[in-house]
Parts: sequence; C-alpha cells; structure tokens
Amino acid sequence: MQTEPEHIDIYTDGACKGNPGPGGWGALLIYRGQEKELFGGEPMTTNNRMEMTAVIEALKCLKRPCRIVLYTDSQYVQKGISEWIKGWKARGWKTASKEPVKNADLWQQLDAARQPHDIDWRWVKGHAGHEFNERADQLANRGVSERSR
Repeated sequence: MQTEPEHIDIYTDGACKGNPGPGGWGALLIYRGQEKELFGGEPMTTNNRMEMTAVIEALKCLKRPCRIVLYTDSQYVQKGISEWIKGWKARGWKTASKEPVKNADLWQQLDAARQPHDIDWRWVKGHAGHEFNERADQLANRGVSERSR
C-alpha cells in the first residue's frame, strides 16, 4: 500500500552584514507540531547565497520524500526555482542575455535537493510580523553572529 508523503512546513531566511560580508542562514522546520531549528553562516558571502543555503540545508536534512510548503521572503529564491531555473538549465546555466547565471553552484545544489519532494514555494513579505518568518530571520542572524566570532 502506497502511503501519502509526510507534510512539512519550512521557513527559511538569509542575512548578510554588508553585501558581500559576513552572512548567516536559518531554517525552521515544522512537522506534526514539532519544530527543528537550523542555522549557520559564512565569513564572506552575499544575502542571496545565504537565502539559497537556508533552503538547501533544510531540504538536505529530510530523510524521505515529503510534501513541503516552503516559505521564503526571497523573491530571488522563489522566482528562481519556480520560473527561471528551467530556462537556465536549457541554456546551459546561462541567462537569457547569455551571461553566466549568478550562484549557479547553489542553484544546481538546490535543484538536486528538491528532486524527491513535492514543494509548494511561497513568498512571504519579510519583516512584516509573520511569526515563523521572523523566527527564521532570528536564526539567520544567529548564524551571522556565531560565524563572525
């Protein structure tokens, strides 16, 4: 008997002090009322790279295919994975203007990490009082501060 994939909500965020500069990422995973917090950082990075890393790290920690609602306040991530990536791949990781895709290494990792899952990518307005997005933001900032010690 085929079982329905597990449902999980994931909230992700990235932060950067300077762009580029020290950066952090955070993810909050909610499954059956249980929460898991993830965070990390890099000494020299960009905000977009941290936004993407948060999603990649959250997806990497899942043990089996899931049905996911993934919330991000990054239109770069949401539009990139939902709209732009198909064209980038078709053009050999080039933009429509034939330039190399920025952060192609992370887009390729994100493309691979999403494969076994059914993901509904949702954009939420950042810093607008959304409880779980605010928590992801706090985790990302924790990644910045713990990385820059």
